[in-house]
Amino acid sequence: MYDYDYDFFVIGAGSGGVRSSRRAASYGAKVGLCEDYRVGGTCVIRGCVPKKLFVYASEYSAHFRDSKGFGWSYDDAAFNWSALLAAKDKEIDRLNGLYSNVLKNHNVEVIQARGRITGAHSLELTSPSGVKEITAEKILIATGAWPMMPDIPGIEHAISSNEAFHLDVLPEKIAIVGGGYIAVEFAGIFLGMGVQTSLLYRGEQILRGFDKDISSKLTEEMSKKGMDVRLKVNVNEIIKTEQGLDLKLSDGSILSVGAVMYATGRVPNIKGLGLEELGVKLRANNSIITNEYFKTNIDSIFAVGDVTGNIQLTPIAIKEGSALSETEFNNNPTKVDYENIPTAVFSQPSIGTVGLSEEEAALKYGAENIKTYRSEFRSMKFTLADRDERSLMKLITVKNTDKVVGAHIIGPDAAEIIQGFAVALKLGATKEDFDNTVAVHPSAAEEFVLL
Repeated sequence: MYDYDYDFFVIGAGSGGVRSSRRAASYGAKVGLCEDYRVGGTCVIRGCVPKKLFVYASEYSAHFRDSKGFGWSYDDAAFNWSALLAAKDKEIDRLNGLYSNVLKNHNVEVIQARGRITGAHSLELTSPSGVKEITAEKILIATGAWPMMPDIPGIEHAISSNEAFHLDVLPEKIAIVGGGYIAVEFAGIFLGMGVQTSLLYRGEQILRGFDKDISSKLTEEMSKKGMDVRLKVNVNEIIKTEQGLDLKLSDGSILSVGAVMYATGRVPNIKGLGLEELGVKLRANNSIITNEYFKTNIDSIFAVGDVTGNIQLTPIAIKEGSALSETEFNNNPTKVDYENIPTAVFSQPSIGTVGLSEEEAALKYGAENIKTYRSEFRSMKFTLADRDERSLMKLITVKNTDKVVGAHIIGPDAAEIIQGFAVALKLGATKEDFDNTVAVHPSAAEEFVLL
């Protein structure tokens, strides 16, 4: 029997690491956790939470305009970027403290240091006070992912979403490069804050992998709002000028902006962890390979969350961290069910989706074997405001079973609406079940049971 400093040691205090360490400690394990930045990880510190706060802030410009149709007058409304940053920082500080206290209350020892794995049961912790060697029976890697920046001339002048949360001054013009979640969300944020915004994407359609009707509708609605959406174009070079930045585009044009933000994907954050030297198996993109119980090829080393290259969603990291501790510290082998995962994109308008897109369903069941129900309408809240924005809802079913295999919405409150319907899909609901459900009227959500 070996005597280790810890039963379980976690590298990374993000969503997966925090949940796993808490759960393991609740089962009596002696748990340590190291983090070289702040407790909370990407989601809390520089991701989902501050992003959602920025989305809320940016939506007020449209709300003020809409209010006139309902008898209100806010002609003197003005936006203060510095005030938003201060309020955001205060909330992030509060959450950082909350997460730290939760770990402390669960008897998880938090060490402010950068971790490096030196053996199957040993780690090296580096902090301003020096280097410390520790041992652990089991080690978890939960270091998440990091923004990927392309190797092009002038890329040093670009920012990622990390820096977007801390800009000293809001630029008059900005270009967002990318077509995924982060790109479309920040494009909407900056546009709503009064910034002339261009969205540049090399593909034919933004939000690759989403239902095509939904992604096409988002492109249409963003363009209506005045966003410069350019598809099938990329940036070849970024040139610093006295006025700002000139972007040399692949179509031969030059776009002049005050800032350019890249949102072209995220890569596993494994630099300096010592995995290559230890022989931990990695994929070509440096994501960590694990089995269904999150164990690597080394029995004592585990990984959860974005660092595994799986589905990059905070709730998934949390479920994986919880399942790992159930398996290893509660003698309850637990897997994560990745089917029918709901997700939201906080674009403007927002998107909620669960299950298969129409294209995916056609591939899986055959186009002739699926039936799609579709509704497009203007939300009631926009009628008096005379806002030219339309919502779209879709249900995808399998003909011979009537089972609903996909539900998609773009429009106000999409995230709030899709959560409940995700439960229905998880339970295997049929179109008849939807039809037999009484509508909540008047609401946008009722369209799902009236299609």
